[in-house]
Amino acid sequence: MRYAICFTPPMASPLSAAAASWLGRNVYSGEPMEPPPIAGLRVSEIAFHTAVPRRFGFHAMIMAPFRLADGVDEAHLLRALMHFTSAETSFAIERLEVARLSQCLGLRSPVPNHQMHMLAARVLQAFDGFRAPLSEEEIERSDPDRLTAPQFANLHRWGDPYVMEEYRFHLTLTGPLGADVGQRLEAPLREVFEPHLARPLAVDSLALFVEPEKGAPMRVHSQHPLGKISARPRGERTVRAEAERRAAGDAGGSLPHVANSLSAIR
Repeated sequence: MRYAICFTPPMASPLSAAAASWLGRNVYSGEPMEPPPIAGLRVSEIAFHTAVPRRFGFHAMIMAPFRLADGVDEAHLLRALMHFTSAETSFAIERLEVARLSQCLGLRSPVPNHQMHMLAARVLQAFDGFRAPLSEEEIERSDPDRLTAPQFANLHRWGDPYVMEEYRFHLTLTGPLGADVGQRLEAPLREVFEPHLARPLAVDSLALFVEPEKGAPMRVHSQHPLGKISARPRGERTVRAEAERRAAGDAGGSLPHVANSLSAIR
């Protein structure tokens, strides 16, 4: 059993529904989903290019999959995560766009979000003690010879090369693509996702993901709301209130939850 701490939109979010359809799997229930009809793309072609992110599910990685350290169990981890999130403050990422992520395509912010970066760092610091040290096999799977010096240091200190100053918030939508294929998929991905990217993305919860056994699809174990609400001027909705309003409006519908980053989560 391995665990990961991630961000993923709520189950009722239209963005979650679009991602579940595109990837072919609901990250909350684990159920397979029908891909969206896209002119010029065969169902088999979509399935092929989404095979890797489909296993991991729609998410932005914060703390990469880890085995629990000796002396701690799932109950300890859950209590700590609930305590941690209750002391955090929700915020929004103003804009996401379909973009190239190394060899993959996914969603990212065109400008770094300082609040997201700091939240990711706090998660890592708070939960590093729950993580068992990497085995030699796990280190080798990270291909340490191709890492930069800071990434190599992160791998040995934090168990993941792409954390702290190397962290980049993103939600991966494809596996590695050649340049020609990547260009051909960009327009269909924008068609599928841009209608759901018009509003800021509310970051008001963290999700605990589980991998029941080695190589198994990951799924959401539990979702933990961020407990504090950012102060807003009178009359302006909070990020959480707006997110809840949208979720309530969509609850009646059915929900189909970077090349380097993908290798980092092993």
